[in-house]
Amino acid sequence: MGIKVEFNPDLALRNIAEYENGNRKKEECILAELKSGETYSFLKSDQRNYWLGGELPLLETEGNEVLSKPKASIVIVECTHFIENEKIFTKGKYLVKEVFNDDTIHFESYQKL
Repeated sequence: MGIKVEFNPDLALRNIAEYENGNRKKEECILAELKSGETYSFLKSDQRNYWLGGELPLLETEGNEVLSKPKASIVIVECTHFIENEKIFTKGKYLVKEVFNDDTIHFESYQKL
């Protein structure tokens, strides 16, 4: 038996409509308006490891690894694993460095351009 851990080069959260429709917790979603310099909470299922050494892309996910282009450049400033009702979760906080509102390519994989 092994230890299941996922390594993520980005932070992928759901559309805020998932929270508004009662399907997800607010921390599992990207807020409708992100602001540079602000810190937000996130919540993901399972045990995940994120790079904490610099900027990485914030993506929107529809699930099943269907991902958007980067919505913002963020730095994860806090990350913790915990168990609730016998299920593992990862929660933390991320600082928004830059919000993207154009079609320019801002990242190549996890590297900011």
